[in-house]
Amino acid sequence: MNEPLAERIRPKTLDDYISQQHLVGKNGVLTNLIKQGIIPSLILWGPPGIGKTTLANIIATESKRPFYTLSAISSGVKDVREVIEKAKKSGGLFTAKNPILFIDEIHRFSKSQQDSLLGAVEKGWVTLIGATTENPSFEVIPALLSRSQVYILNSFDKNDLIALLHRAMEKDVLLSTKKITLKETDALLQVSSGDARKLLNIFELLVSTEDEIEITNALVLEKIQKSTVRYDKTGEQHYDIVSAFIKSIRGSDPNGAVYWLARMIEGGEDVKFIARRLLISASEDIGKANPTALILANNTFQAVSVIGLPESRIILSQCAVYLANSPKSNASYLAIGNAQSLVQKTGDLSIPLHLRNAPTKLMKDLDYGKDYKYSHNYSNNFVQQEFLPEEISGTILYEPGNNSRENQFRESLKTKWENKYNY
Repeated sequence: MNEPLAERIRPKTLDDYISQQHLVGKNGVLTNLIKQGIIPSLILWGPPGIGKTTLANIIATESKRPFYTLSAISSGVKDVREVIEKAKKSGGLFTAKNPILFIDEIHRFSKSQQDSLLGAVEKGWVTLIGATTENPSFEVIPALLSRSQVYILNSFDKNDLIALLHRAMEKDVLLSTKKITLKETDALLQVSSGDARKLLNIFELLVSTEDEIEITNALVLEKIQKSTVRYDKTGEQHYDIVSAFIKSIRGSDPNGAVYWLARMIEGGEDVKFIARRLLISASEDIGKANPTALILANNTFQAVSVIGLPESRIILSQCAVYLANSPKSNASYLAIGNAQSLVQKTGDLSIPLHLRNAPTKLMKDLDYGKDYKYSHNYSNNFVQQEFLPEEISGTILYEPGNNSRENQFRESLKTKWENKYNY
């Protein structure tokens, strides 16, 4: 039997599907849609090996719809048009049971390839289900994204992965004949990095030649060579290495930054993905300590988008080294976090009347905008007035970081506001 273990035990129904209870549990949103027979176009977003393809198959099976699939890696516009024509001829046109077209790794489709899907989705010839490991806001064109519901699939936790191993031992036609004992699983789970497909492949490798075996951490480390842990731009290494990259920048270590950058480039990482992480770091970790960092990072993103490799590596290196050497401040990052937390706790507080817009006579009669002080009418374009709801007046959300630029902000705020910004 050449079929891999992951395929042999792939769930066929929602009842067999492990995890994602917020989507496919008893009261999950997808469960309810399937029961109602209403399947909108979907984008399934989550890390690799968590069952996006499996879920798409189950949706098609349980909703009794024809199922067509394309891989964004190997399919072009011609392939998209051909499968759409097949779907139209399968009897789904203008019916509630229109076929499902599943596109794996839809983030790898070009704009023209995604554009070729629009007509079929709009006219109801197909229901699109796309799977992506990347943020669809960046990788899926707005027209297609607006016609689809985005659902986030969470990473498997330890209990999910162990349950998957037990299912394999009990349900698989080959493994069920063996005597397998899971004495220790930490190393096995760590090596698989939360990827269910990778976990099952490693597990099958460990037990395939033995009729009786005890799984221990030592056995896993002995059998699974270090050479299997390479940079995988679609796997956990993708997230771990970019984490090391950003933490090196945050820690002001240009050596670490360019090393992890090189690991990503040599691994074939998308240069736009790297540039996006630099953009985030420029704002989250540097912020007002050096606002030029965000400008440089944005220019870097624009540059690598049109230049590509191998030259993009120089631009990315320049930006990474600049950010690593830049003064750091997370004050803006903390400020928005504090503000969101306050909003979640206090709810929709009433907007002070003097801050409200008054485009109509009725609004003016209700005192909308009354007593608002136009800052530019006052000395130095500033006048003291309250900009928060009365219930949280005086709350401090932004505190300047300890760097030369934000120290100037601190003194300016103290001078303008007296006791209000008395840090």
